[in-house]
Amino acid sequence: MRRCALASTLLGALAFASSAAPSRKVPKRSPERIEQGKATYAIYCVACHGERGAGDGSAATRLNPRPRNFSTEKFRQGSSVIQIFETLAKGVPGTAMVKFTNLSEDDRWALAWYVLDLKAGK
Repeated sequence: MRRCALASTLLGALAFASSAAPSRKVPKRSPERIEQGKATYAIYCVACHGERGAGDGSAATRLNPRPRNFSTEKFRQGSSVIQIFETLAKGVPGTAMVKFTNLSEDDRWALAWYVLDLKAGK
């Protein structure tokens, strides 16, 4: 019985991980993809993270913990484009960062690339 529960837990974890994982290769960064990410960011992210990703959006003071400042703070779940993409798909437990499964994979990739630009101060 214990093995069955363990197997069930592992299968559930694998299903969760694969549901948020990309179904194809990482798309390359491009000016068009950055513009797409910027537009998506303006709709879904700016209220918390602020226009330049400084964690100073209009809702930031009401959140605990406060939203991440992309340029100065470490990303909890990694700062590669794949890790940011996965964070967008899974959210960040214990924070107001929800999962954005309502966004298409293309939108999440574009947003991940744009977040990296904000992190780099672009």
